[in-house]
Amino acid sequence: MELYAESLTEYKRLTTLEVKVGDLLLGNFHPIRIQTMTTTDTMNTQATVEQSIRCINAGSELIRITAPSKKEAENLLNIKNELRKRGYTTPLVADIHFTPNAAEIAARIVEKVRVNPGNYVDKKKFELIEYSDADYEEEIERIRNRFIPLVKICKEYGTAMRIGTNHGSLSDRIMSRYGDTAIGMVESAMEFLRIAESENYYNIVLSMKSSNPIVMVEAYRLLIENMYSELGHNYPLHLGVTEAGDGEDGRIKSAIGIGTLLEDGIGDTIRVSLTEDPEFELPVCKNIIKRYTSNIPSNLPPIENVYRLAQVTTSAYIRKTFSIQNFGGKNVPVVIADFSKKNKITPEDLRDIGYQYDLATDKWNIGDMAADFIFCGNTIIEFALPGTLKLIYNVDAWKNAEDKEKCFPIFDEQQFRNEGIGKSSILNFIMLDCYSKDDLHFDKGELLNQIKNDATAVICLSTTNKNAVQSLRRMFLELNDRDIKNPAILICNSSKDTMDESLIHYAVETGALFIDGFGNGICLGDHYNNKNKIPDYKLINSIAFGILQASRTRISKTEYISCPSCGRTLFDLQETTAKIRAVTNHLKGLKIAIMGCIVNGPGEMADADFGYVGSGPGKITLYKGKEIVKRNVPEATAVDELIGLLKENSVWVEPMLAVIS
Repeated sequence: MELYAESLTEYKRLTTLEVKVGDLLLGNFHPIRIQTMTTTDTMNTQATVEQSIRCINAGSELIRITAPSKKEAENLLNIKNELRKRGYTTPLVADIHFTPNAAEIAARIVEKVRVNPGNYVDKKKFELIEYSDADYEEEIERIRNRFIPLVKICKEYGTAMRIGTNHGSLSDRIMSRYGDTAIGMVESAMEFLRIAESENYYNIVLSMKSSNPIVMVEAYRLLIENMYSELGHNYPLHLGVTEAGDGEDGRIKSAIGIGTLLEDGIGDTIRVSLTEDPEFELPVCKNIIKRYTSNIPSNLPPIENVYRLAQVTTSAYIRKTFSIQNFGGKNVPVVIADFSKKNKITPEDLRDIGYQYDLATDKWNIGDMAADFIFCGNTIIEFALPGTLKLIYNVDAWKNAEDKEKCFPIFDEQQFRNEGIGKSSILNFIMLDCYSKDDLHFDKGELLNQIKNDATAVICLSTTNKNAVQSLRRMFLELNDRDIKNPAILICNSSKDTMDESLIHYAVETGALFIDGFGNGICLGDHYNNKNKIPDYKLINSIAFGILQASRTRISKTEYISCPSCGRTLFDLQETTAKIRAVTNHLKGLKIAIMGCIVNGPGEMADADFGYVGSGPGKITLYKGKEIVKRNVPEATAVDELIGLLKENSVWVEPMLAVIS
């Protein structure tokens, strides 16, 4: 096994044990399974059955149902019997928090139980306790005694289990020894896995979820390394970004976290956790896994020493580059809007990429998600630009551009090597093909040396290969080997039939590289098969900024850590999320958690600045970080109270646009 994957230059599934969930098989090269979770009250048998059927009809291969106490666990039998009576045999999964008794009841009824090591036996009171080795081992023994009864029941009934670690719900014991880290997540799961194996129980799936895709990816990679080195085999993995949120942002964040791992063959079942009705999660799952229905032959040069990639398994790695203008160095990644398909570009067109011209004041207003450059192709812009915006032209068109301080040329590989073609003294862009089949004959050694010695050169990386992530990553390793520190832009085009599919395509193929510390800019091209279709420039620009936000490389908007709702939720999560978003979405860089109940409350929102958590019917508890600020706030006034809390902490600003002349 190469580090944490079977291969890093082609798509190969990770070898795992086979797990049986009812009649459904996971891992061991079976298809990647998709699943979701009901949002109904588990005690409402009819509503849960009806929603489960809608999800099954939408493609869900497993249905997870919350069982927070014994009564809900017992009612799983009624739900299961009604589904079976109606002819539905889809396996059911009981979601357990805090209550071992509920898990032991559910394991006798449903095909799979999910337990969270952070709160199944351990406690989380945000207390820092110093444990001696003896004290620590004593706690492990306590866990063992409480967990083994469930393991034995699962063995007896043929029930599968998911050991599901969540970044936000690591126990005080794990936090005290390992901190709020990916390795702490891994060790939390490994403790339970060791106990299960000591009882010769192997029908197990594992997960390492976080609302932060970087932490999530790092944790899964470390888990694989730990499982393989200690146990000699890997268990199937369930992938998901927890509390991803809703809408476009939730889909982007999920696609990046899940897709980064799937690209390397990691993952056997997935769930996209959206703050929406569960049946809307399943088309997103389908759009993600359709990329991985077959192996893609690789034509990439082998990686001679795979362990030089070890640095990439941590979130600390960022490729070192020098700066040119606002590219590279310590600059945030640049966003380039592709207007090359436009025959004419007007001031009104710039609205779609964050610029609005005010005729009365003769000034431009610029939003937080304003593109930095426009790729114009051969279309010359003939009006005065906002002060921050710059243009990229094809070489011949650039020669005719008047303002060489704001307009720069882009070259293909042959053009850049031609010393007779004039170049900018400030900034030049070079398109570099990454191992496409029709380009393999071209020796890039001379070109790469020329780029290395040019302090004005920014590399634009693209490929026509289906294994695009591996192709661009392999080129980044080549640049590193040659000590080439020029900034590099990720170019990603889409020919998908719908924008839903394109969003997934963009997020996976660029987000996976940003997660690994590669890339100083992004340019998303919309090359529909239907050449007459007008690209949605505003949406594409928003997706580009969303990818940078989700990969934590450029923060341009408020981030919402919002749970996907379940039978424990104590208020209308979708409506409340929309309400909070409407009044706070201008607070750039702020992270606000919106949690339906105390189970997914202070723990799961560990990464948030402020929290809005259901604490009882019609009651909300407000948090600053992990500290409770106000308890039992009436739901009717809770949003206003949240705004008041933001004002008290000097993070509230009135909605407005920065004005740049």
